[in-house]
Amino acid sequence: MNLLRPFACHSGAKRRNLLRSFACHSGAKRKNLLEPLHSKPASYTKSARMPPTPTPDFAHITAREEGLHHTLSSAQISMIAIGGAIGTGLFLGSAFAIGFAGPSVLISYAIGALIALLLMGALAEMTVAHPTSGSFGAYAEHYISPLAGFLVRYSYWSAVVFAVGTEVTAIAVYMRLWYPAVPGVVWILGFSATLIAVNAATVKVFGTVEYSFSLFKILAIAAFILLGSYVLVTAPANSGIGLANYTRHGGFFPHGLRGTWIAVIVAIFSYFSIEMVAVAAGEARDPQRAITRAFRLTIFRLIFIYLLSLAVMLAIVPWNVTGNQADSKAGDGAGLSSSPFVRVAAATHLPYAAGILNLVVLIAALSAMNSQLYITTRMMFSLSRAGFAPRRFGALNRRGVPLPALLLSTIGIALAAVVYVLYPAAAFTLMISISIFGALFTWLMIFVTHLRFRRAHAATPLAFRMWGFPYTTLAGIALLSAILLTTPFTPAFRLTLVYGLPFLAILTIIFLSRHRPTLTEDLQSA
Repeated sequence: MNLLRPFACHSGAKRRNLLRSFACHSGAKRKNLLEPLHSKPASYTKSARMPPTPTPDFAHITAREEGLHHTLSSAQISMIAIGGAIGTGLFLGSAFAIGFAGPSVLISYAIGALIALLLMGALAEMTVAHPTSGSFGAYAEHYISPLAGFLVRYSYWSAVVFAVGTEVTAIAVYMRLWYPAVPGVVWILGFSATLIAVNAATVKVFGTVEYSFSLFKILAIAAFILLGSYVLVTAPANSGIGLANYTRHGGFFPHGLRGTWIAVIVAIFSYFSIEMVAVAAGEARDPQRAITRAFRLTIFRLIFIYLLSLAVMLAIVPWNVTGNQADSKAGDGAGLSSSPFVRVAAATHLPYAAGILNLVVLIAALSAMNSQLYITTRMMFSLSRAGFAPRRFGALNRRGVPLPALLLSTIGIALAAVVYVLYPAAAFTLMISISIFGALFTWLMIFVTHLRFRRAHAATPLAFRMWGFPYTTLAGIALLSAILLTTPFTPAFRLTLVYGLPFLAILTIIFLSRHRPTLTEDLQSA
C-alpha cells in the first residue's frame, strides 16, 4: 500500500496519464513495475527442494542470511570460542586420552593444538573476507560446489548435535558425585531446559551468559594450575608427587608412539568448537576486528590451558591412576565415573577441593553445551536459507532468534538421554566416537576450501592473510587425513567411519535426488 500512496496524491488528470502510461507497457515491464509488491528473499522464492542458482560473487549468500542481530562484541566472540572448546573434552575426555598415551598425552595435545592453530589461520582469513553465519559451510558451497556446502553443513551440524550429547552426558556424570541416587536423566533434562531457554532469548543474552561462563572457567583453570604448582613445589620427597611421575609406570610412552597418536583423536575432539568463532562472526558488531582478535588470543589461551593443566595433573597423580578410567586396551572407555581434575583435587587433600573442582567442570560442560546449541542453531538456519532444509528452519522470531532451528538442534539431548539410559557406562565414549567424524570431516573441508579460496583471490589483497600458504594448509589436510585413516584400527573409534561414510553417502544421494539442476555446476566447479 505504501507504494500506491504517491499515486493517490496526484490530481485526477495526472492519475489518468499515469494509468495510461502503465497500460502501454508490455506485460513483462508491468510485471517488473509490480515486483516490489510481492518480493521475497532469494532463498524463499522457490520450494526448499531447490536452492537458488549461485552467482559469481559471495554477496548473494550474505544477503540471504540477513535478519540476525549484530550485537556480539569481539570479547564475547572470543569467549564463545573458548567456551565451546573448554568443556568435556578437557575435563572428562582427557582421562580417555591419558589412558591411551600416558604422559605422552602432552605431545598428543600439542599436535592437536598445531592442527587447531593452522585451522584458525585458514578460517580467519576466509571469515574476515566473508563474515556470515553460514561460515565454512557457505564458503564450501561458493568456492567448491553446492554439494560440498551441503555435506559440510550437515556433517558439522550432526557432529555438534552429538557433541551436545557428550556434554549433557558428562553433566550427569558430574552430578553423580553429589547426588549418586538421583537418575542421570533428571539432570540431563533439567539443565537442558535451562540452556534452551537461554538460547531462545536474544543473542545479547546468550553472549552475556556465555561470556560469564567462559570467564569463570578460565579463572578456575588458572587457579587449578597455580594450586597444582604450589602442591608440586611443596610436596615432600617421598609423597609420590613430582615430575618423576612422567617416567614412572611404564615411562613417558607406556603404550608406544601408537598410543600417543591415537590420543590425538581425543585431542581434536577437545579442541573441536574453536571454529565457532567464524559462525558467531555473522552476528558480530565488528566482524573483522572480532575475528583477528579471536585468532590471536583464542588458540594461545587454549594451548596454555590444555597443556599446562594436563602437565600439572600428570605430575600430581600418576597417569595410570588419572587415566585408568579409559581402558586403552579394550578401547571401550567404559567406567568413566568422574573427571580426572576432580581426582587430582581429591589427591591434594585440601578441604572441599574435589567439590569445588566438580562445580568448575560442571559449569564448563554447561558453557560448552550452551555454545554448541547456539552454533547448531545458526548452521541449521544457514542450511534453510540456502534451500537445503525446510524453510521453517530459516524463520526468525521478533528477537532475531531462529527458534525452529534451535528446537530441531536439541535432538542430541534426546539421543544422549536414551543412550545414557541404555548404556550408562559407555554413553560418553559412544557419543564421542560418533561425533568425531563430523568434526574431522568439517576441519578437513575447511582446509580444502581454503585452497580454493586462495586460488580465487590470488590477485586480491586480503585484510588478513595466513602465513606459510600453501604448506600450512596442505599440512592440515595431511594430518587430518592420517587421523581419519587411524580410526578403523582403534577399537574405541571403529564406529567413526562405520557411521561417517554411510552418512556422507546418504547425504549425497539426498542432494542429487532433490537438487539435480546443480549437479552440472558441482562437476564443473570440482
